[in-house]
Amino acid sequence: MSTSALMLTLFTAWTLLLLILMEVIRSSLVVSGRAKSSEFRPDNANHSPFLQRLARAHANCIESFPIVGGLLLVAITTGRIGVTDGLAPWLLMARFAQSIIHLCSLSVIAVNARFFFFAVQIAIAVYWTWALIAR
Repeated sequence: MSTSALMLTLFTAWTLLLLILMEVIRSSLVVSGRAKSSEFRPDNANHSPFLQRLARAHANCIESFPIVGGLLLVAITTGRIGVTDGLAPWLLMARFAQSIIHLCSLSVIAVNARFFFFAVQIAIAVYWTWALIAR
């Protein structure tokens, strides 16, 4: 498996892990009687701040997947993984960092750090787009 394919798989797995964590917490709230299954909002706005941050961290992954996943799939299917292999691990680490910081805090420093890691991902995606089109 190429580095790009592995990173695409791990990006997907990370998104799935965040979803599973959210559903485990939601299920425990329902089973314990602390919440009704019908009262969950997509953004968890009526639940704990952590659940709200978890919903946004998961949504951030979903929102960036068409860009990151699409570019990785283009590189993989056209045999141009040389464009993406080198930076794919860095993009994935930036995604992990953005999500983890999001789960931990909404302080100004945390929000700025999250934005930095988001910007890293966008910069890599812009480079990949240019490199895949230019060659």
